Amino acid sequence: MKPIFYLICIVLLFSCRNNTEMSFSEKGMSGVRAPAYPLVTIDPYTCVWSQKDLLTDDQTRHWTGKKHPLIGAIRVDGFVYRFLGKEDIPMLPIVSAGENAWNAKYTFSEPQKGWEQSEFIDEGWSNGTGAFGSEGNTNVRTPWVNSDIWVRREFDVPQELKKGEIYLDYSFDDLFQLYLNGEQLVSTREDWKNNVLLELDKSQLKKGKKNLIAAHCHNTWGGSYVDFGIYQTNTEKEIFGKKAEQKSVRMSATRTQYKFSCGSVDLTICFVSPLLLDSLDLLSRPVNYLTYEVASTDNKSHDVQLYFETTPEWAVDKLDEEVEVSMGTSDDIDFIRTGTTAQPVLEKSGDDVRINWGYFYMAAPKSNNTVLSSGDYFEMKQAFADKGTLPQGEKKIVTSLSKKKPAMACVQDIGKVRSHSKSGFVMLAYDDIESIQYFGENLKAWWKHGGKITMNDVLHNASKDYKDVIEKCAGFDESVWEEAVLKGGENYADLCVLAYRQAVAAHKVVEGPQGEVLFFSKENFSNGSIATVDVTYPTSPIFLKYNTELIKGMLTPIFYYSESGKWTKPFAAHDVGTYPKANGQTYGGDMPVEESGNMILLTAAIAKLEGNTVYAEQHWKTLTIWADYLLEKGMDPENQLCTDDFCGHFAHNTNLSIKAILAIAAYGQLAEKSGMQEIADKYTAAAQQMAKQWMEMANDGGHYRLTFDKPDTWSQKYNLVWNKLLDLHIFPDEVAQKEVAFYLSKFNKYGLPLDSRATFSKSDWILWIAVLAESKSDFEKIIKGVHDFVNDAPERVPMTDFFETTNAMKAGGCHARPVVGGYFLKMLDEQR
Repeated sequence: MKPIFYLICIVLLFSCRNNTEMSFSEKGMSGVRAPAYPLVTIDPYTCVWSQKDLLTDDQTRHWTGKKHPLIGAIRVDGFVYRFLGKEDIPMLPIVSAGENAWNAKYTFSEPQKGWEQSEFIDEGWSNGTGAFGSEGNTNVRTPWVNSDIWVRREFDVPQELKKGEIYLDYSFDDLFQLYLNGEQLVSTREDWKNNVLLELDKSQLKKGKKNLIAAHCHNTWGGSYVDFGIYQTNTEKEIFGKKAEQKSVRMSATRTQYKFSCGSVDLTICFVSPLLLDSLDLLSRPVNYLTYEVASTDNKSHDVQLYFETTPEWAVDKLDEEVEVSMGTSDDIDFIRTGTTAQPVLEKSGDDVRINWGYFYMAAPKSNNTVLSSGDYFEMKQAFADKGTLPQGEKKIVTSLSKKKPAMACVQDIGKVRSHSKSGFVMLAYDDIESIQYFGENLKAWWKHGGKITMNDVLHNASKDYKDVIEKCAGFDESVWEEAVLKGGENYADLCVLAYRQAVAAHKVVEGPQGEVLFFSKENFSNGSIATVDVTYPTSPIFLKYNTELIKGMLTPIFYYSESGKWTKPFAAHDVGTYPKANGQTYGGDMPVEESGNMILLTAAIAKLEGNTVYAEQHWKTLTIWADYLLEKGMDPENQLCTDDFCGHFAHNTNLSIKAILAIAAYGQLAEKSGMQEIADKYTAAAQQMAKQWMEMANDGGHYRLTFDKPDTWSQKYNLVWNKLLDLHIFPDEVAQKEVAFYLSKFNKYGLPLDSRATFSKSDWILWIAVLAESKSDFEKIIKGVHDFVNDAPERVPMTDFFETTNAMKAGGCHARPVVGGYFLKMLDEQR
């Protein structure tokens, strides 16, 4: 799926305050090791993470992996320590990747054994120029559209290598293996990635001799791509070379907090995303905070300055886009503004894309101790290192980042730090102008209120409300942690903390054509769809728990799609487009039983939580069409997809049948609550009879089958949770307990496989089937593998929901997706 990237405006608003105004309490925080740490999480386009344990070990990155740099440094008595990010100094090529043409041997026919070894004779292979791939991929010089390609590239290594780390840089689409001098270094499952860096040991290269990189890539569908090179870091140009010592990192639902030792002072910084679901204005406000506190550790006075920097990379999709950086002022704020000169508002859609319209700001209130400037990437840093300030800089810069990368910097001189600590904050924000295209009409973010609220208003309000917002976030985080621990244990609380910002920031709140709330999800790194129903379904528990208006905002586009006549099939659509264009389904296939069941079940959940059927009655005709479809087709589903579409089409799916049966019962429940008893009796009786039939057809002794027609198979029956959540009582309780007892005998190191066909699983579904357990101890047993997975996951990306239960590897794309909101099902269940 592809991301859309909202106008990123990072505004640095500094204020020096006494520590009594700041709260760095660790209540509600977890020390879990995360696969990646959320830093700036606003929406699917403005979403930046640290993918290392140490905040100083890499540049900060957009969830897609592209650099969205933030650099922070502190100057203590003239000594500079870098605490945030890493300088982006171009690496020195030992063997260039596709930005420069490279020669290799290749074949589309499977070679003999040993093809990856140096001594292999590759006569008969073709000569080609890299990169290899399909049209549209970067730097492709040799077309490759077959299913497989094998590549052998020989190169020389100098006898003496310069100082610095060495990295293999590789890109691929879809299944990829790479060997260096016969040693396998890379082996992936189906995925597609660009510019992955793998650190090498110098001993892996033969100095002064011929070396060989051999690669095989299998294209399963769509585009194809192979590119690779070897590079060395250039330490000679590094200015902020001294790293602060990171003492800890802790997370809570809305905060990520780091503590550092910087010579004679300690520094605490905290990234705060005020994604509080009970306030639509605050939820949609495109502002994050970076708070800081500096304290002397030796009771002596120390002279301290802080440096924050970013670049126009936050406002582009590709580095060759032309950007403008300019200085400006508004009321009591000075700012640096950047954005593309083209401003292609809502022109792009897709998965692995970033926003390239709107403007990114770095701003601070007018102050004698605050300096903002833009200019040469290295000169800005050198001036701070030398004097603790910035040069005057350029008033306007027009360039492309492929030619010149300007730095946008802000320095605050916080003066003497002695017995009392000093603190302040940075505001990180983004104004995206237009957010979503909805059946041809461009919609603005909710916070704009139809254009009445400007970015200046937002920055002013975010600064004015700072203390109150921070207190609200801290209080909310503490309540999430305490409730999760009480209901599911500390491992469960860790998982909820990890899931919260990822789930919420994969959505965008906009104002609909009639002033209604619309809440659009983006299906990150699984196809880029917008408002995907079978993403809404697993995501729903977090929003059902905290604000049902948001669930309505997720379902309404699907209802409108059918009720407007734009979607004419007798079942629910899969999506309404590809983010950010919600103009109609773009997914290549339908999921008739899946999506119709999802829509009915979630509408029933809204009614149960709100205590009325107002929303259901608004869409009763459509719900009836879908319920009747399920009556006809749901008992024994035909060959079709379910939400686990990576498993492909298959018929007689018992778990999908459960969904249909419970959705029919939920429709009956809605009818009863609406005073339509005759209709209620009809559908409830039908569901009861179908459930009885299901138990007979799916029975496989000690458990129930994956498909009705295949004995000795099994699957996670996560759809059963609605029997419990909606108090439907259609399936006897022993059905769920029979399944849970069976599951407990099938666990691998990192959890329960999805079904008997493979060892991969989905973390959201594991958390759902855990809710079926009758005891807290069984619940904790079931989720432990998922907790171990996030602690051990070798691929450092925002949490994936699709992984191997044997080795914690990603099983496909599917990272940074909203479905982890399903982790909150246990808390939703307990509040019934």
